[in-house]
Amino acid sequence: MKINKFLLITAFLLAIIMGSCSKDVNTRRSPMTTSTTQMANTSGAALINNNTIALTGKDAVASTGIQGVNLGVAGDFVILSKTGITDVYKSTVTGDIGSSPITGAAVLLRCSEVSGTIYTVDAAGPLPSSVTSPTRLTTAVGDMQTAYTDAAGRIHPDFLNLGAGSIGGLTLTPGLYTWTSSLNIPTDVALSGGPNDVFIFQVAGTLQMSAAKNITLLGGVQAKNVFWQVAGAVTIGTTSHFEGNILGMTGINLQTGASINGRMLAQTAVTLQMNTVTMPQ
Repeated sequence: MKINKFLLITAFLLAIIMGSCSKDVNTRRSPMTTSTTQMANTSGAALINNNTIALTGKDAVASTGIQGVNLGVAGDFVILSKTGITDVYKSTVTGDIGSSPITGAAVLLRCSEVSGTIYTVDAAGPLPSSVTSPTRLTTAVGDMQTAYTDAAGRIHPDFLNLGAGSIGGLTLTPGLYTWTSSLNIPTDVALSGGPNDVFIFQVAGTLQMSAAKNITLLGGVQAKNVFWQVAGAVTIGTTSHFEGNILGMTGINLQTGASINGRMLAQTAVTLQMNTVTMPQ
């Protein structure tokens, strides 16, 4: 009788212990499962602030859900400036251009170089195709400045001072990037994501892209959703190719043979030298 009671108690205790161990094993497996999922998502990329950035040149896609910058009427222009547009013939510009409040005489592109409308504040613009429209230009320049302020005012960056201000060779994913100094692009860069993903780059200093380098869009990223807000001068090197909308506090300079699929919206001047400038679709 005593033996039977002992056996029953022993069996009961063993059942409790086994149940407890099973729960403990499941609890400890859960983080391992999450870790495995994260590793699969990064595909060899580094995980930063729950977003992926491929530091090895592999594609990595992660959307932060940030909103794009509203360009207003400025978005109707492929080139817009406040102090003029200089040019070394022959450039090829697809889209409308304009400059205000400076006189139309400061727009030096020829009509034959522009597939679009040349807007000026007076009748001194390039003939015969320039259109005098000071009201439209005033609105566009105001919207350009508002867009710059919006982009510059975004907070809580996903990436801060990435690459210590040098991002050559990287594949970047959607998000808000902030550099508290200048930014250099010494070698090719890729932007990887989907057609609705947004990239905003905030640069407190200058932006310098070396000669014969390229920005490439991967996975359906659209240039119209890429915004470069730059406080200092922007210089795109000889024969290089750039993607996205440049919101410049100062000058935007394309060196000989450089091209851009995007907008150049400068609060001073835009300088061209036999360049190809295309409005992003």
